[in-house]
Amino acid sequence: MASMIVRNFSFAVKTRRSLFLGRAIVRTYASAPSPHALVYLEHRGGQLDSGSLSAVTAATQLGGQVTGLVVGSPEEVPGVVEKAKSLKGLTTLLHSSSPSYAHPLPEIVAPLLQKLLSSSQPYTHVVSAHSSSAKSLLPRVAAQLDVPALSDVTSVSHESDSNTTTFTRPIYAGNAVATVRAPSSLPVKFFTVRTTAFAAAPSDSSSSVEVKSLDPVQAASPTEHISLSLTTSSRPELSTAARVVSGGRALKNAETFEKTIYPLADLLGAAVGASRAAVDAGYCDNSLQVGQTGKVVAPELYMAIGISGAIQHLAGMKDSKMIVAVNKDPEAPIFQVADVGLVADLYEAVPQIIEKMKE
Repeated sequence: MASMIVRNFSFAVKTRRSLFLGRAIVRTYASAPSPHALVYLEHRGGQLDSGSLSAVTAATQLGGQVTGLVVGSPEEVPGVVEKAKSLKGLTTLLHSSSPSYAHPLPEIVAPLLQKLLSSSQPYTHVVSAHSSSAKSLLPRVAAQLDVPALSDVTSVSHESDSNTTTFTRPIYAGNAVATVRAPSSLPVKFFTVRTTAFAAAPSDSSSSVEVKSLDPVQAASPTEHISLSLTTSSRPELSTAARVVSGGRALKNAETFEKTIYPLADLLGAAVGASRAAVDAGYCDNSLQVGQTGKVVAPELYMAIGISGAIQHLAGMKDSKMIVAVNKDPEAPIFQVADVGLVADLYEAVPQIIEKMKE
């Protein structure tokens, strides 16, 4: 039996059949265990990643205890722990520091996570943001425990009576939403969350969180961290910005992209994004790509300048609160999801928009 919800030409499909495959190691309990989620908290430069804050919110929706895990170098971990212990929703905070964790490669961190899950503490869920690092780490540990992992979850609920967890996640480039039920036979359920689907967990100075230190687990790894290259910008971070201005292939070259998109973005205090076509053509760095193979955003305002609206791009931005599209092709697919559409030449329209905003 299927039900359909139509909004902006997208639909959701619900099915009773579980999508989880694999063989599970079954633990026996006298009664269904209360949910206890372990959240992998990522950080950089002493600051918690915003995606991890969303993962904490998702974990709290399970209705049980939530334990955070911070892993890193001895220099960074104390400061991160100080910030993390005030997160609303956390009941316990674990941390482990070692020089080998300075750059937490999945091969290095996996043994620690596996040891935690095999301890006497029965964690029922392992949660993280849908980041590049976590997408490597969680499936690795799940495979070692012979259980499945689910990615890019947009909602989660837990039924204590039956000890089953139900998730929703987008499929087919976001055109369909699958409902997936994890049965009680799974001892632990791994999933990553789409950060735009969950609000960031706020800080609460009055929260009382138990902080515990863990001994690092040394592991021989065939992988070595060589270098880290970060793109810095004075503009807001694309993944979390309240406003985003994106440009497409119609901008012709990198110079035109910069002269057209950047002034408008700066005037709005917005982050800059781009379509895959613009990135592939070399107009801007690939860290700015929005779409199924780039970043998924859901800002208050999303302006699509010269973007036709390929399905993979729509998958990354169609949940935006207000979508404004400028394109000279009235049949462009972007207008099917836009709240405001302007059929015009962007080289004439964008300068006019900027001038009007300056008035």
